[in-house]
Amino acid sequence: MDLKETIRSIPDWPIKGVIFRDLTTLMQDPDAFKESCDVLYERYKDQNIDKIVGIDARGFVFGAVLAYKLEIGFIPVRKKGKLPYKTIEETYSLEYGEDTLEIHEDALGKDDKVIVVDDLIATGGTVGATVSLVEKLGAQILECAFIVELPDLKGRDKIKNCKVFSITKFEGE
Repeated sequence: MDLKETIRSIPDWPIKGVIFRDLTTLMQDPDAFKESCDVLYERYKDQNIDKIVGIDARGFVFGAVLAYKLEIGFIPVRKKGKLPYKTIEETYSLEYGEDTLEIHEDALGKDDKVIVVDDLIATGGTVGATVSLVEKLGAQILECAFIVELPDLKGRDKIKNCKVFSITKFEGE
């Protein structure tokens, strides 16, 4: 199955000039959703991973499924003001603005080995902030995993110290 065919492209959203890749259509398709989750599981099932770190909001969908299948814990990284306990935060730029992410200060231990999961990597701002938060807590990131990558936006460049895996890419599109 070509997962790209299940992803809706919305031109000029949220601002003119941006083509938004909407993965809700992939998640609505049971075969595409299962395939995406299975690819991630097959990639990580034999690695020594302690936790999955999922990025707000669609990273929760894929990350939680992966954590469940691997029988390990799931750690949410949320937008500012959404976590109820003591947090650390990181502000970042994205292609159409600025935002802040937070993680509970006790979410990860030193020496925890984690995979960071999100639905899409574009400019790398969100995942770069998440990597910074995870590193501040002393955990080791084995890889950052995405369903979709937009290589033209060079998001990988913001996370040079981490391996990056993506299932599908929209290049030059």
